[in-house]
Amino acid sequence: MKTTPLRRRLLLSALAAVSLCASAQLPTAGVERGPQRRSVQSPAETEARVIVKFKADSALMRALSASGTSSGPQQAHVLSSRLGLSLNDGRMLGPRTQVIKGGGNLSSRQLADRLAAQADVEYAVVDGRMHALAAPSDPLYASGQVGSNVPPAGQWYLRAPTSATIVDNTSVVSAIDAEAAWGVTTGSSSIVVADLDTGVRFDHPDLTGKVLPGYDFIHDIGTANDGDVRDANASDPGDYVTSADVGVVAGCTSSDVSNSSWHGTQTAGLIGAATNNGIGMASVGRNVMVLPARVLGKCGGYDSDILAAMAWSAGISVPGVPANPTPAKVLNMSLGAAGACSQAYTDAIAQVNAAGAVVVVAAGNDGLDVGTPANCAGAIAVAGVRHSGSKVGYSDLGTTVSIAAPAGNCVNGSGLACLFPLLTTSNTGTTVPVAASYTGSGSDASLGTSFSAPLVSGTAALIYSANPVLTPAQLLIALKSTARPFPTTGFDANVKACTAPTSVAQNAECYCTTSTCGAGLLDAGAATAMAAAIHPSITASATSVVAGTVVTLDGSGSWPSGGASAISTYQWTITSGASSASLTSSTSSSAALQTSAAGSVVVNLLITDSAGKQATNSVTLSVSAAPTPPATSSGGGGAMPLGWLLGWLASVIGVWVVTPRPRRR
Repeated sequence: MKTTPLRRRLLLSALAAVSLCASAQLPTAGVERGPQRRSVQSPAETEARVIVKFKADSALMRALSASGTSSGPQQAHVLSSRLGLSLNDGRMLGPRTQVIKGGGNLSSRQLADRLAAQADVEYAVVDGRMHALAAPSDPLYASGQVGSNVPPAGQWYLRAPTSATIVDNTSVVSAIDAEAAWGVTTGSSSIVVADLDTGVRFDHPDLTGKVLPGYDFIHDIGTANDGDVRDANASDPGDYVTSADVGVVAGCTSSDVSNSSWHGTQTAGLIGAATNNGIGMASVGRNVMVLPARVLGKCGGYDSDILAAMAWSAGISVPGVPANPTPAKVLNMSLGAAGACSQAYTDAIAQVNAAGAVVVVAAGNDGLDVGTPANCAGAIAVAGVRHSGSKVGYSDLGTTVSIAAPAGNCVNGSGLACLFPLLTTSNTGTTVPVAASYTGSGSDASLGTSFSAPLVSGTAALIYSANPVLTPAQLLIALKSTARPFPTTGFDANVKACTAPTSVAQNAECYCTTSTCGAGLLDAGAATAMAAAIHPSITASATSVVAGTVVTLDGSGSWPSGGASAISTYQWTITSGASSASLTSSTSSSAALQTSAAGSVVVNLLITDSAGKQATNSVTLSVSAAPTPPATSSGGGGAMPLGWLLGWLASVIGVWVVTPRPRRR
């Protein structure tokens, strides 16, 4: 039977909006044009769906192991008996994880709570639905474009910024300077970016030869809209929704009725469209490859499909799915929903990171706090900024944002053409695919954090191309430490600083801060250059201590130059303040510094990699004198003065002499 979602998630769509666009003035503090938004109306559930992970040492898992079954759990019958409920097995997502379905009067949330209370269960979370967020020879790259519906600024977001501050309404501050990154590397075809989205149009001339076969993870035939479920065909058949789909296709409500978005084709083009081929557009990643994992169809997609696609994309085994022959180093997820991160996504991202891949997620498009899975630990959440570097009104924000990148904007909400959208690959079909095309400056303009995320994903792919041995944590250091500062002022007095997110949307332009939009503006050139060079890193357990304290110095965050396999040697030395401290261990990636006297101590780390490259870094520590012990006194419980002690002893003896004692019998 066809299923409906267990609950409706808030749409974080980055589909092209249909409203009008820009004039030549910067906006005042009003709502600016953004991605199409749909109602958050929740359709009625006809089936509860829950993702369950069983404890490794649980009775159910021990029984499964004893049976010799290795594909994964199917424990609905056991739980049905325990709970007195009618439950059915869904797909296996891993050795201890599966989907469990239930009918009757229980909602998905209620079923998850009941299952989570079982002693065998590590966690049980609702299987919800996510939604789409949304100097080469390529002719559309340059500015000064002329033609019907063509953005006049061309691919402004890939070029170098024209200004470091907002000077006037044409100041392009947030462009990512991909040209500088291409001076380091134009990307390697061995580096793969998985694009978890609606699938892709393989027939687009700017994607031909750049897109790997991929896989279709959608299990619901109505959502899939391609006549079958889960197979090796990741082509996008269109995700249009008609009134006939409402209440029939899982998750569809009247607010979802729309034309096909070709969302996955748009994000794939930004990541890895063929570049310098004299056709169409340029991409950030240029020569890197794109791996489409189809997880979104009509009215979004289930968490369980997305979680399976995440694991498979990173080369992790997924029950019932052939092994991925081309594991990705980067996962782009231009999708999301409202709410806190579930344990299922926390686990999935941790597994992907452990496999050596990063997860880049769009922050969302409602001007609210960052949604899930962008707010999950380990995710690189990307907020959206305007061409001028200020937050684009619709972008979500908050402390979980890692970095900001262009999201596309129209300068303001009225006028005839969108001046600063993100031009990318698309299709002209309103329902089914018709002909390859590129997004323009009208109703098809690409706007949203869905398109900020691929710019970061493409940059991450260039970083891995320049230095494939970096860990996910080191890649994030390169992205964040090279980010350019946000502009804080401009000529429009109505634009204020962004504030911490509340329940009221901040849907007007505002000046980003590091607590609302991440570390700064993405600088692809600087990040790639930093990643390619040998990098010594020192982390001190403390930098201001009392004499006698042992300080631990850690250089394990260092990385070798591009082309080198590892750091060969670490050499620690004290270059200043040797009278205040000494090194007690200095032959590995960590060192122990024993402090002994007040003073300033400078410790230097020299690293050498397998390619013979060397670099140094230093850390300064402030050592203060140990506090003097307090003076003793007769009233403070310290040592007794001699005269007082003798007097006390004499009185005790006197008492003993005159005290009567019992006689022996």
